[in-house]
Parts: sequence; C-alpha cells; structure tokens
Amino acid sequence: MHLFCHENPETLSLETEVVETRPGRAVLGQSPFYPGGGGQLADRGVLRWRDGEVTVTGFEYSAGKLWHLLESQAEIAGMVEAVVDPDFRRKMRQLHTDTHILNALVFQTFDGALVTGVQMAGDGTARMDFDVPNADNDRLRALEGPINDLIRQDIPVNFAYVPMHEAQAERGLIRSRSVAPPPTPDGLIRVVEIEGLDRGGTHLASTRGSPPIRILKVDNKGRHNRRVRIALAE
Repeated sequence: MHLFCHENPETLSLETEVVETRPGRAVLGQSPFYPGGGGQLADRGVLRWRDGEVTVTGFEYSAGKLWHLLESQAEIAGMVEAVVDPDFRRKMRQLHTDTHILNALVFQTFDGALVTGVQMAGDGTARMDFDVPNADNDRLRALEGPINDLIRQDIPVNFAYVPMHEAQAERGLIRSRSVAPPPTPDGLIRVVEIEGLDRGGTHLASTRGSPPIRILKVDNKGRHNRRVRIALAE
C-alpha cells in the first residue's frame, strides 16, 4: 500500500475529510499517520474537529480501508485536522534509519547475512535479529563506530518503488529473510537507499538527523541467530 507518510514524512498535520465513521473509529480521505509495520511502531497523535479533539490509539485495516481507532466512542464527521506527535515520529524515523545502516553493515561484514526480525521501541531502543552462523559477537559490537561514522557523514536517504521480480533478482536489494515489505497492489516494493550503502516505515531525509547510537548488547539466539540491541545516545 502506498502511504501518504512515505512520500511526505515531514507533513505532521493535515486537514482532511472523514469518509466513513463509526463510534470510536474513522476512515479519513487522507492520513499523515504511519499505521505501524516492519518493526516500526504506529504513530501517535490526535484528530481535531468542530466538536473537540480525540486521541488516536491505533489503526486497523478492514476491506482495504485504514480505520483510525479513537480513545473515546466519539463518532466524528466532516472535516478534521489529523495531527501526528512530532517527537514520537522523529524518534521512530531516527531508529528506522539507524536499523537500515546496521542492516547494511552486517550484510557487508558477514557475507550477506540477512535480517530475521526487527522491533523498535518507544524508549529509543531497537533490536535486530540476524542469521549469522558462528559470528564473533565482538565483531558485531565493533560496528558501533562505523555506524556512527556514517551518521555523521550526513548521507542522503532516498527511496524508490521497484518491481518485486527485479528486487528479488538483485543480490542485496532485499536483505531480510522474514520481514521484507509486502508488495503494493501493482507488484512493487518500496526500497530505501542510503547512498553508498543501500539500494517500509518512515525515515530521515539524511543520516545526520539521528544522534549517535550505542550497541547495548549482542545476544545469541540459537546456533544461527544473533540479536543486536541498539539505543539512541541522546
């Protein structure tokens, strides 16, 4: 699915129309919210309309529609202002960009090692699981320096939609074993490119939008998998 927030990650407030409503939920004509997925948490925020303001507590897809779940059983209608929490969005964008950098360096350092799981948290931490048989955990921890070097270089972050068959044919374009983004209805996948590293979620315009990161811990998750835990250093 093509999301407004993918093309417009800096737009955090949007006037739009309620196109369908039920008590405690609403479908908007256009939404600035990221509904979650790919290890990134859903945006937080509010809807404001003529009768007041209500907190958005979550999202639900049903019959191809994105329902905004509301804190109360309000049944809103007409024009609304959809407002994304800027601090939480910024934190998720930073973590998502940093996990792409970690993913790229692990892929390069460990002979094409793939991601097997990822999860970001609201406290500014994230964990990524990699299929790296017999990896030296110290080598994984040593990636903290190169990650922060790339953040400081202020590398542009871009994205493009690529046909799924082309992405699967190019080694390294899809670096995930189990969390690859689903294709859009027209058979495309969204590929994030950090220039010089890469060829879902919301990302920064460039890497320097993130503070440095710390690698908190590397855990063994069986013979093949290693879990790397990172945190924003601010």
